[in-house]
Amino acid sequence: MKSKWLSIVEKLDYAFQPIIHSHSGKIFAVEALLRNAEKISKIDDIQSIFDLAFKDDYLYQADLLLRDKAIKKFSEINIENLQLFYNLDNRIIHTKNYSKGNTKKILSKYSLNKNIICYELSEKGTLKEQDALIEMIKTYKSSDFCIAIDDFGIGVSGLKLLYFSQANIIKIDRFFISNINTDSKKKLFCSSIINMAHTMGMKVVAEGVETLKEFYTCKNIGADFIQGYFVQKPTVNVDEIKPIYKEILKYIIQEKRTNEILPIADEYIQYIVPFNINSSLHSLFLYFKEHSNNHFAPVIDDYENLVGVIYEVDIKKISYSQYGLSLAQNKSYSSQINQYLKHAMSIEASWGIDKTLEIFNHDPNSSGIFITKANKYSGFIDLRSLLQLSHKRNLEIAENQNPLTKLPGNKQIELFIYKSLKNREKFISHILYFDFDNFKPFNDFYGFRQGDRAILLFAELLQKKYPNDTFIAHIGGDDFFIGIKNSTIEDVYALTKETLDEFRESAKNLYNTVDKQNGFFCGKDRFGEERTFKLLSCSCAIIEISSNSKKSNFDYTLNIMKKYSKNLERPICASF
Repeated sequence: MKSKWLSIVEKLDYAFQPIIHSHSGKIFAVEALLRNAEKISKIDDIQSIFDLAFKDDYLYQADLLLRDKAIKKFSEINIENLQLFYNLDNRIIHTKNYSKGNTKKILSKYSLNKNIICYELSEKGTLKEQDALIEMIKTYKSSDFCIAIDDFGIGVSGLKLLYFSQANIIKIDRFFISNINTDSKKKLFCSSIINMAHTMGMKVVAEGVETLKEFYTCKNIGADFIQGYFVQKPTVNVDEIKPIYKEILKYIIQEKRTNEILPIADEYIQYIVPFNINSSLHSLFLYFKEHSNNHFAPVIDDYENLVGVIYEVDIKKISYSQYGLSLAQNKSYSSQINQYLKHAMSIEASWGIDKTLEIFNHDPNSSGIFITKANKYSGFIDLRSLLQLSHKRNLEIAENQNPLTKLPGNKQIELFIYKSLKNREKFISHILYFDFDNFKPFNDFYGFRQGDRAILLFAELLQKKYPNDTFIAHIGGDDFFIGIKNSTIEDVYALTKETLDEFRESAKNLYNTVDKQNGFFCGKDRFGEERTFKLLSCSCAIIEISSNSKKSNFDYTLNIMKKYSKNLERPICASF
């Protein structure tokens, strides 16, 4: 059997596909992808190789041969601080020959650090395979390996897996990335997953990015890493792997999106000297002695990646004991330093103030948040600074939001329009102006409290219907504003029509039974004359801002559109 599989593995090769940082174009990792399956008799595809190995009861041994082959070829890439994403078959955990420690032996063989490897475990498969997946994650996490969940979103366990897995990285499946720039449902799904993953301390890879618009959308909804043909197709030639993808960097610079992500000022970030995970326990004692004001140590690996935190209180029992120093100098005991390592709440600097505060609010008992830049340790924001930052941000929000709906007000609206017009050569924007129909007589007849309920109903509906990255604002009274970037007019129109229809139906519940049944109510018009009015509805004017738009025509076009929209039961669209 060994001879058979040595022959099979000999015929196979590995191609590497880069995974890059979405905000810099720098390479983060490469994924190892098997090639040459067609050279093996009676094999149709890559999956068939693993199915055959499983049938031969040789799955784990075959995987070790492939693992050695992938790691050996990876060692030929001359790029520092690079990770290898290696795919594992979930069934390995149930093979009788499975044992721990083999990866470390292979890495040692090629003089590679343990931190370079990240195991990809696929979410797709049957319920039985999901159990194997969770067991695999626990097993490899217990050995301190980086874990990525592949094909996220198409498996049967979904959010349950996200909750229980404690993976380091999730990779959103290509299905959800394809045409994400024009599919509002995909954008909503992915942005929600990214937000949840970030809150739980996980990073996100957008898989299968093939176009510039997909790249921009994934980057701007918060994906940390990008992988796909848009960056580079898988290559068997390691010399084609680059430390930075300058073409991607050019696109990032060209876009220069001044979106609503507010950077964290340096004044709130303090640099706490980190401790290397590969140092001795004795060195850790000396660290706390030298840095006597530190009650904890941020822990990094040899590549300066943040891997966790060690609290002084957890080692005091040993450090103050009679034999503590002797134990710490003992190599066999010092190797157990991982037992003191705790999870570190961290955020990427590029996530900005609002997401930092959001993540902190999920664990208010934390003493602070660590900051990373492209995964590398950068600093720490303590509790006092977070509270100051939160207070300052709340004041800023309160000054610029509508007091009833708590939505952004006219200052942010003006800024959005300004940015959209300024960047019209780089991306398309859509501006939506909403105005209730027959709101004044309704407000006069039913009272301002019921009028406020109508306004709040509409505000909540907008936030429910439109994707998370939509700019939703309240001009005042019954006038609302929405700004959308990088969507098609067809998608914007369809979603808006659906929203207006839903509001028309929901607003009926604000009327008494008789008026609701009649479909109208009696009230006074602006001249004090008694007449009938239709039930509440809403008009919408949609304006597209593109490279063909002229700034001087904006105000005129908007006024005309607002006027004509009042006579229609559906949105009205125009470009200028």
